[in-house]
Amino acid sequence: MRLPRIYLDHPLPPGTQLRLPEGPARHLTQVLRLAPGDPLRLFNGDGCDRAAHLVEIARAGVTLAVGAAGDVEAEPALAIHLTLGISRGERMDYAIQKAVELGVAAIQPLFTERSMVQLKGERLGRRLEHWQGILIGACEQSGRRRLPALAHALALEDWLAVAPPGTLLLDPQAPQALARLPQPGPAVTLLVGPEGGLSPRERELASRHGVTGVRLGPRILRAETAPLAAIAVLQALWGDLRA
Repeated sequence: MRLPRIYLDHPLPPGTQLRLPEGPARHLTQVLRLAPGDPLRLFNGDGCDRAAHLVEIARAGVTLAVGAAGDVEAEPALAIHLTLGISRGERMDYAIQKAVELGVAAIQPLFTERSMVQLKGERLGRRLEHWQGILIGACEQSGRRRLPALAHALALEDWLAVAPPGTLLLDPQAPQALARLPQPGPAVTLLVGPEGGLSPRERELASRHGVTGVRLGPRILRAETAPLAAIAVLQALWGDLRA
């Protein structure tokens, strides 16, 4: 049986005991029905899992003991930075979750002309927290021991001003296929629009900033499907799926 994995955002020195925050405590005891003595694994994003077990379940909280650290997770063969136009609701959630499972190193949300979600101030802050929770849950499920970086949302124009060289834009009208590109360096940045893709003006602006358009194949993919297909291609050609 696979051991439960829990993310905790603080140091995890071996041989110590700690009180779990309310969310993880409720999940372990009320959802997974763990009891004192049951084993689990902890991680804090530094690249290692820690062995642990529950010590006490009390009204005051849930206490666990931290054990030894495991092996350090290897650095990715190809660091994929996903820059993603913000889509509505579950589409964005799904894209983030599956991109993390597929091994992206970083996610940059973007506001574009066709983004149908208007976020700012506290509402944007809450949405970023929500996406961070999805990211953490995907790491817990998939066994990742390093958290991908989730950047603050930017307008497309502001991001293009600092976009790294060699950025690729998924564009079904592009003449060049993604699978026929030469092998990139140790990192690659992938730009994907929201529902409806980037506007013609935005595609032209991206081209002027040195972004290269690439296509996946003959079919038009949904906003939540296109980045995942592209990540899988990159991973199979040059990344973690190559082995």
